[in-house]
Amino acid sequence: MGRSYFHLHLVSDSTGETLINVGRAAAAQYEGVSAIEHVYPLVRSAAQLDRVISEIRAAPGLVLYTLVGGDLGERLEEVARETGSPCLSVLRPVHDLLRAYLGAETTARPGAQHMLNAEYFKRIDAMNFTLAHDDGNLPEDLEEADVILLGVSRTSKTPTSIYLANRGLKTTNLPLVPGMPLPPAIERARKPLVVGLFASPERIVQIRQNRLSSLNADESSLYVDRSAVADEITMSRRLFTRNRWPTIDVTRRSIEETAAAIVDLYRDHRLKFIAD
Repeated sequence: MGRSYFHLHLVSDSTGETLINVGRAAAAQYEGVSAIEHVYPLVRSAAQLDRVISEIRAAPGLVLYTLVGGDLGERLEEVARETGSPCLSVLRPVHDLLRAYLGAETTARPGAQHMLNAEYFKRIDAMNFTLAHDDGNLPEDLEEADVILLGVSRTSKTPTSIYLANRGLKTTNLPLVPGMPLPPAIERARKPLVVGLFASPERIVQIRQNRLSSLNADESSLYVDRSAVADEITMSRRLFTRNRWPTIDVTRRSIEETAAAIVDLYRDHRLKFIAD
C-alpha cells in the first residue's frame, strides 16, 4: 500500500511550537499516513487570519489552533465548518480543566509562555554555555556545568546537549577517543551530573559510515571497523562502571527520550548534591 497524505493546518497566536509537537506526535501513530503541514505562527489580527482562511479553503484538511482571542477562534471554526475541515482548539480542554479546578477565569495573553522571564534567560545562558563547551572545549569549566555527557564518537552527545540546554541545563560533552585521556577536572567535578552514553557496535558503525560517506572520506579506517568499535564501546562502559556514572543505551532512543531520561537523573542528582 502507498503512503497517504492529508493537509494539517496549525494556527497559532505564538510560535506554533506547541501545535507542531502535538500534531506530529499524534500523526506519528498512524502508519502509512503523513501530514502536509501548514504552519501559521503569530496570528493575532483579522488580516492575518484572512491569509490562513484562504489557504484552508484552497487545501481543506484538519485544523488545530491555539488562538486565545475568542473572535479569531470563532471565525476560524466557522470557516472550518464551511470547508468540511475538522477543527480543534488544542488548549481548550486544558483550559476547561484548569478553570474547573482553580475556580478562576483565564486572561487572554497570546504567547504568554514565551515572556522574557528568569526561566527564559536561564535557557539562553544554558544554550550559550553548551555551544561554547561542545566536543570537549574548555574542559577547565566542567564544574560550572549541570550535566556532563561522555561517549565514543556518534553517540548523539551534541544534539542531546543542545536539547538539554533548551531545557535550561548547562551541558558539556566529552568525546572518548582511544589513547586520549579525559581532562583531570572531571575527576574533581562534584556539582555536575556525569552520564555515559553508549550504543551497539552495529549502530555506531552504521552512523559513522554514513558520516564518512557524506564527507567523501576513506571508509577503511578503524573508525568504522566493527571489532575496533566494539572495543571502544567496551572500554567506555568499563570507564562508566569504574566511576559509577549512570549510563544510557541510545541505540534505539530518540534524542528526546535520551534527554528526558537525563533530566530525571539530574533531578535525583541535584537533590543529593544539595543534601550533601
